[in-house]
Amino acid sequence: MKRGKVSILEHELVPAHEIIADEELNVLLNKYKIKKEQLPKIKSSDPVSKEIKAEEGDVVKIRRSSRTAGSVLSYRLVVK
Repeated sequence: MKRGKVSILEHELVPAHEIIADEELNVLLNKYKIKKEQLPKIKSSDPVSKEIKAEEGDVVKIRRSSRTAGSVLSYRLVVK
């Protein structure tokens, strides 16, 4: 029996990932007074990066659920 492809993003243990727009990136960088290259990295070969079609140089926002903190945002720069 063949099954259709299931998105990795639908798994309960995978937090929400999205590529952010330039405006949101500029606000983030100005808020923390950092350069894009100083953000933590995620590889373009990462399964979630592939799923959301993130390319090298994009910045991905990751929203994790936390029982104690509610919702936590983190950002990653996509690298090769």
